[in-house]
Amino acid sequence: MTAFTPDFPGARVVASPNHGERAGGIRPDIILLHYTGMDSGEAALSWLCNPESQVSSHYVVHEDGRIDQLVPEDRRAWHAGKSSWAGETDINSRSIGIEIVNGGHPAGLPEYPARQIEAVVELCLDCDKRLQIRPERVLGHSDIAPVRKVDPGEKFPWRTLHAAGVGHYVEPAPIAGGRFFQRGDNGQPVEAIQSMLAMYGYNVEITGDFCEKTEGVVAAFQRHFRPAQVDGIADASTIETLHRLLSALPKFG
Repeated sequence: MTAFTPDFPGARVVASPNHGERAGGIRPDIILLHYTGMDSGEAALSWLCNPESQVSSHYVVHEDGRIDQLVPEDRRAWHAGKSSWAGETDINSRSIGIEIVNGGHPAGLPEYPARQIEAVVELCLDCDKRLQIRPERVLGHSDIAPVRKVDPGEKFPWRTLHAAGVGHYVEPAPIAGGRFFQRGDNGQPVEAIQSMLAMYGYNVEITGDFCEKTEGVVAAFQRHFRPAQVDGIADASTIETLHRLLSALPKFG
């Protein structure tokens, strides 16, 4: 692909050939955050720009805050894979994909440098200014692809982003004792938990059976909103945090 004018001022263009048309002319309404999970930003760029990889993103944010744009925002980058959110399955057509250079779980979950997170905030705010993306639709890859994906990981500072005006977040309820639900449990309380997760947007069937998929969705929820303990068990803290999150959803008339 030839060079293009970056949508984000100051971004360096590193054009990737891996993109296509947004289905039906869909306007993006999701910002999707990933970690690269690779040894370096250069390795990630090489992979995202390799036509054989069949993957790409709109942006890459480096540890020192540099931002590269690989695909124009009006094009469909290939970063979400098989995924779902709020009943929608073509997340690539609906999203702006941002890869954040970080070794992730394979590297032992290194911290995200402050300058890098400042750049992510700046980029997300700029995207929101152009696209009017709702706070609750700033998501992690693990939110839209539970079990299959775990990035950007439980060390990603969602609270910091929210404090700067990016995303939807509430303070998680403290971890304590009380009743909990886990794989193998069934009944109306499990159905209620599944219903609340689905109401927020997670892809979970409302069956009343706490199955492997439900466990994976609970873990994905914890990874984003209650990261102190990610185990896929719906304890009192997880359920209360989910209640708080739903209650705090912005109201759109």
